[in-house]
Amino acid sequence: MLDLSFEAPKPKVIAGAKHDWELVIGMEVHAQIASKAKLFSGASTKFGAEPNSNVAFVDAAMPGMLPVINEFCVEQAVRTGLGLKAQINLVSAFDRKNYFYPDLPQGYQISQLYHPIVGEGEVIVDMEPGIARRVRIERIHIEQDAGKSIHDMDPAMSFVDLNRTGVALMEIVSRPDIRGPEEAAAYVVKLRQILRYLGTCDGNMQNGNLRADVNVSVCRPGQYEKYQETQDFSHLGTRCEIKNMNSMRFIQMAIDYEAKRQIGILEAGGSIDQETRLYDPDKNETRSMRSKEEAHDYRYFPCPDLMPLEIEQAWVDDIAANLPELPDEKKARFVKEFGLSEYDADVLTADTANAGYFEEVVAGCGDGKLAANWVINELFGRLKKEDHDIGESPVSPAQLAGIIALIKTGDISGKIAKDLFEIVYTEGGDPADIVDARGMKQVTDTGAIEAAVDEIIAANPAQVEKAQQNPKLAGWFVGQVMKATGGKANPAAVNQLVMAKLGL
Repeated sequence: MLDLSFEAPKPKVIAGAKHDWELVIGMEVHAQIASKAKLFSGASTKFGAEPNSNVAFVDAAMPGMLPVINEFCVEQAVRTGLGLKAQINLVSAFDRKNYFYPDLPQGYQISQLYHPIVGEGEVIVDMEPGIARRVRIERIHIEQDAGKSIHDMDPAMSFVDLNRTGVALMEIVSRPDIRGPEEAAAYVVKLRQILRYLGTCDGNMQNGNLRADVNVSVCRPGQYEKYQETQDFSHLGTRCEIKNMNSMRFIQMAIDYEAKRQIGILEAGGSIDQETRLYDPDKNETRSMRSKEEAHDYRYFPCPDLMPLEIEQAWVDDIAANLPELPDEKKARFVKEFGLSEYDADVLTADTANAGYFEEVVAGCGDGKLAANWVINELFGRLKKEDHDIGESPVSPAQLAGIIALIKTGDISGKIAKDLFEIVYTEGGDPADIVDARGMKQVTDTGAIEAAVDEIIAANPAQVEKAQQNPKLAGWFVGQVMKATGGKANPAAVNQLVMAKLGL
């Protein structure tokens, strides 16, 4: 978070019938690499294609077909590692992970168990201003995805679509550093944000391009601190893995349910079986899928079809030199350069498109704070109300900058600016031209304003007496003058004249 200091949030404590318990969570996030071709073939990765149309011979495991590594996918994994401040391993290797799925034609998955391409890194997970969790990344390895089995097209048969088979994935494995459901969801949000900034994964969870496996365990207070001191996992509880989560809300609900399930078993004198579970959002419960396999159960061995992957440090350095400004750096710059609050900077940097829009507005009006206020409160508020994103905004950065510039020059007041924003939002047009054509310019002629003030004061002697006894009531006169001038009078000039005329 650069020069934005933070402290770690307190772990979530769950009260059981007998004891207090704390959550310990680790995440394995599968992110589809943003590439037009698959990891080991030239087949398309386009989403929504006809079933089994994006399949090369190697994807279908035809005899004699050999995998050929996609260099761009390797580059994207390296970019991701650099973006997570992780160690890049110049030598990595592929292994075969053997298991049977009907939508995995080879009968094994090509992955990286022993020598991943990316080593240890970190993600700073913002919870609220000044509060953040540092989550350590253990590794990132690249692997191929499986296909998709479809069971609801025929009552007696299942169908297999191999379009996803061989699509390149990055599996991003965290340490068990996450301490609550909200943190888990925030971690996935932050990781997705970084991947989008890097352009290495689009983060589309609806299409399955980002999925999370959540490892959940519980322990008594104090045990986690012992684990941190020793890195001995025996201090922690037995974990269960919840597979294929693709919703922030469901991640939180699944963790909450699973933690309470484990606590109930432990307090009844039972023990937790290490297993893989699935979450049912309709019933809000997890159910057993299979006992948790260990590495030896998959009979891993080096893939004989692929040589070890060797990359050069100069290539890595070139990728590093061309990384974009990442969310934490951009957020820190917005705070320092534009004087924004950490909260406002966080909102504006949540998405690259949002941040880009804001910076264009600032470039056009020269006022970071005023631009942030209008972008967040007026534009984002309106877009959210209409369920649109920034890419669908009918107000361009230049138009919004034009509105703000008119406020700064005193040509329009804040109230008129909101009316002008509504016109631009619904009808379009150049803000300055609209102000001229519709006579919306603010009245700055003190003579005209003074005449309106005199008229209101003369017509309301009783209110004058009340205001002179209680100066807070002078605001009534300001409001009446603004109403009489159609909101065009300069508010500061009106206020100054009212106070002078009332002798306050």
